[in-house]
Amino acid sequence: MGEENKRKEEISFITPFEKAYPEKLRGIPDAPAGIYVRGKLPAWEGLTVAVIGARDCSDYGRYIAEGLGTFLGENGVTVVSGMARGIDGISQRAALQAGGTSVGVLGCGVDICYPAGNRDLFDRLLERGAVLSEYPPGTPPRPMNFPARNRIVSGLADAVVVVEARRKSGTLITVDMALEQGREVFVVPGRVTDQLSDGCNRLIRQGAGVLLTPEELLEELWELKARTGGHTMEHPSGKEEGQGIHPVRKVKSREQNGNRTGSRGAGAMEENFQLSPELQEVYQALDFYPRSVEQIAARLPPGISQRQAALCLIRLCMENKAVQVSPGHFCMQAAAPIRGNPFG
Repeated sequence: MGEENKRKEEISFITPFEKAYPEKLRGIPDAPAGIYVRGKLPAWEGLTVAVIGARDCSDYGRYIAEGLGTFLGENGVTVVSGMARGIDGISQRAALQAGGTSVGVLGCGVDICYPAGNRDLFDRLLERGAVLSEYPPGTPPRPMNFPARNRIVSGLADAVVVVEARRKSGTLITVDMALEQGREVFVVPGRVTDQLSDGCNRLIRQGAGVLLTPEELLEELWELKARTGGHTMEHPSGKEEGQGIHPVRKVKSREQNGNRTGSRGAGAMEENFQLSPELQEVYQALDFYPRSVEQIAARLPPGISQRQAALCLIRLCMENKAVQVSPGHFCMQAAAPIRGNPFG
């Protein structure tokens, strides 16, 4: 029990209303309503590169991922990935071994190491970087969690680098999300006869940037960051000819994008509030139909802010009184009715 309590104490929960929330995530479609963090998040003002690719990579892919991770780590670039087997984990290990920092984005709770074979990487990330997730502690690694997780991987990055991907690889889902978010995409080319490079070579044919040396990658990213004033790049549809390094794709229209955090700031909310009455209000605003945090907050009394609603929803999930059915969408836990004060 002592070790379990220690793990819980190490976990922090950050909402978009707080300064510690990564600025790069604020503007992406379906931004997380909050993230759980273990370890120490990097200073996001520097460059961040997501390195993704095949789980069952070749020796060529391993060599490229190790070399790229080492170079980025030595040059102060944060490597973000999904801590998965293969390219993801290889690049993150190399960055940490080179004295750099890395962030692992999980498709489960941050108190769970998945895959179990990456326990050494998980422990190193807690010491030299961080692991984060939008899923509450104790959430198992369900298959449905990982595609949603990938939008956070690309959302945290200035650029996404693909090292080996089959034609129908899940890696390509992350690429699509990166393009939708306006991130730069670079691809490591491979042999035309190699199935592990089918997805990469097709991305290059579609206009993705070709990664030939890590030095060129770093130079181009710094130039791009200088042109954008140090901010995460806008969608490339507005770039002048010759500036874009991947095909122009139209961002899908999102009704709630741009109004995710509303007009309230951290200073406008009451920090000292009675928890149990608010939990009761939030629970009563739930039903068996999944709703977003914004929709649930709209059903609450005016005195309860969106941030407080998000915190209460997470608490209700941890107590098995509510369930997060998809990123940022919650509904009532059918098997656990609340009677009176649930935590009194």
